[in-house]
Amino acid sequence: MSLSDPALPPALPSAGVATGGRGRWNPLLLTGGVIVAVIALAAMVSFVWTPFSTLYTDTDNLAVGPGVGGHLLGTDLRGRDIASWLMAGSRTTLYVGIVAVGIAAMVGTPLGIVAGMVRPAASEFIMRVTDIWLAFPALLMALIFATVFGASITSAMVAIGIASVPAFVRVVRAGTIGVMKTDFVLAARVAGRRGPGIAVKHVLPNIAGLVIVQCSVSYAIAILAEAALSYLGLGAGPTTASWGRMLYEGQSVITIHPLLVVWPGVAIGLAVLGFNLLGDGLRDRFDPRLAGR
Repeated sequence: MSLSDPALPPALPSAGVATGGRGRWNPLLLTGGVIVAVIALAAMVSFVWTPFSTLYTDTDNLAVGPGVGGHLLGTDLRGRDIASWLMAGSRTTLYVGIVAVGIAAMVGTPLGIVAGMVRPAASEFIMRVTDIWLAFPALLMALIFATVFGASITSAMVAIGIASVPAFVRVVRAGTIGVMKTDFVLAARVAGRRGPGIAVKHVLPNIAGLVIVQCSVSYAIAILAEAALSYLGLGAGPTTASWGRMLYEGQSVITIHPLLVVWPGVAIGLAVLGFNLLGDGLRDRFDPRLAGR
């Protein structure tokens, strides 16, 4: 699913918050929510407990299979417990997503609202700048930031966030244009309410659903981007638990110990699947065009 350039939403019926939900949990929303909740629970539990310390190396059991030496999922090439690193890696994954999506939403949402409310010429200028911005993907941004500031989780987060801004601008602009055509916005203008007041009181509440959906979808993209950057050595360091880093360290012995890449690969896949399903479910719930389904 891609929400980077959505169709224009229909005019909303009132000045209240638009709710396309039908008061029920659809299967996509429920499944995605459960997967995301499990990952979040693992991340929270890892703050207080993991099967083994992430700093512990079992030198007597290097790259062993599940169950050997008390290691539920085995150990990696350094003797570190894979289950513990998967749990700790979920913290890194969620943290990167929160910060990256937060940066994208805080920058892209105001820009999108402005682009949807200003005159056509100014709106086109903002969108052309956004198109240029879109030409710089997260990987290129990360390379630039790694060169200037050094490779780290922080630089990866900022790079992913900046690269995700154009998607928010496009989504929010489309939603804003739809809201600006409604009768209640026209009435607010006749009553003398200015642009900032209209944006805060009418536009933002009515596009909140679109923003939430885009946050969910962008979160999945951020997870993949962080894993890719860590795999390339532009993200997490050797001592930081990261699923991408685990893939990087296990790929050299994939033919001998395939489970070293299977476990983090499955974790990344489930996380991306969970947030994508959550985004689809939220779209079905908030999109007024699907109200009759």
